[in-house]
Amino acid sequence: MLTKLTVPYKIGKISLAVVPSTREQRGMNNYNGKVLTRGSNQIRSRFVKKNGQCNVVFTNMEERRQRYLADIFTTCVDIRWRYLFSIFCISFLLSWLLFGIIFYSVSLAHGDFENLPTQKGDGLIPCILHVQGFVGALLFSMETQTTIGYGWRCVTEECPVAVITVVVQSIIGCIIDSFMIGTIMAKMARPKKRNQTLMFSKNAVIALRDSKLCLMWRVGNLRKSHIVEAHVRAQLIRSYVTEEGEFIPLEQMDLNVGYDEGTDRLFLVSPLVVIHEIDKDSPLYTLSKADLEADDFEIVVILEGMVEATAMTTQFRSSYLAREIFWGHRFEPVIFEDRERYKVDYARFHKTYEVPSTPHLSAKELDEAASRASSAGAFCYENEVALSCGEEDEDIFDSSQIVKHFLTPGITLISIRPLIFQTYLHLASTQKQVTFSFHS
Repeated sequence: MLTKLTVPYKIGKISLAVVPSTREQRGMNNYNGKVLTRGSNQIRSRFVKKNGQCNVVFTNMEERRQRYLADIFTTCVDIRWRYLFSIFCISFLLSWLLFGIIFYSVSLAHGDFENLPTQKGDGLIPCILHVQGFVGALLFSMETQTTIGYGWRCVTEECPVAVITVVVQSIIGCIIDSFMIGTIMAKMARPKKRNQTLMFSKNAVIALRDSKLCLMWRVGNLRKSHIVEAHVRAQLIRSYVTEEGEFIPLEQMDLNVGYDEGTDRLFLVSPLVVIHEIDKDSPLYTLSKADLEADDFEIVVILEGMVEATAMTTQFRSSYLAREIFWGHRFEPVIFEDRERYKVDYARFHKTYEVPSTPHLSAKELDEAASRASSAGAFCYENEVALSCGEEDEDIFDSSQIVKHFLTPGITLISIRPLIFQTYLHLASTQKQVTFSFHS
């Protein structure tokens, strides 16, 4: 069953009746030629949380561990600090323990632990001086890799294997140090925490701006350091069914926020309002207030730029569900002039106020109403022009008939002079030039 709702709308002095496009009540909607699904009494889960985290879980991944270990550096940078600290400690402990075992085995094979009290008197030179057991070998391994160099334990020329082991441990120790220091520095220098000082408004609004229906949200920077080359993007995420019946659960459609005009580039010194003009190319072109209250979609907003201190790219994300978009609202002003500078009041950052004059119709219906109004005005103008032309033709016709009547045989020139003069005055009033010539 299809229903129609007639909504009166008034433009200027012409009252029109706009009939919104019919939509099936079984949960289907149409946005710019795409059939979209909407479950009744069903609230969708966020695709992107308000803090920017993506609400996605990966399951049934083949060879997940192998793939993550193949890119071990990125894996270590992405994991939590507690896990990275555990890897840091374990890597050094295992390295010290491994080479401690090797040094102990070399000394044991050389017979350094036999007759320890009489070893010096017998003239026996051990592989490692002053190593009398596993603990000594472990301490020597740790001193070698960390280059502590107490000067008590040292390797001798008696065992080439021990010398080679010292060289290998020194190289491996440098590799471990470089990897762990690089990972920690990369993790510390990541601009991820810079997002904590960037902020999107809690709600988005839809209202008229410059007589055009626009979707708007606010973005702000809490630090004095700037975001270089800051630019913003937005995407509409919702499910829809193709013409072939294929169901796509998360279709991503771009929302134009001024790519062509360059208004997507932000000088983010003070809070700014990002604007998406709802025109015929917008996925929200057929969205009315009633649709917004009953619809189920998500708008993901993304702010990207470089951190001024490190020149590293950062990205801040947030999202707005349909119930978080206020129709007929505007943001309260937050910038005020205070003597010789400007003051930003972040207490008003999320606040909005209602604009009762905002129409409840979609942008498409408003355009159709405006088109009908302009068509009606053009029709009246064309009729007026046609009527004036008809009257002019009628005047010319009547005057020509008079002249024709004047030039009939039997009428003297003297008798028609007054009539010719009156006809000439009439035609002159219509800005027409007529030349009378008579021949005897």
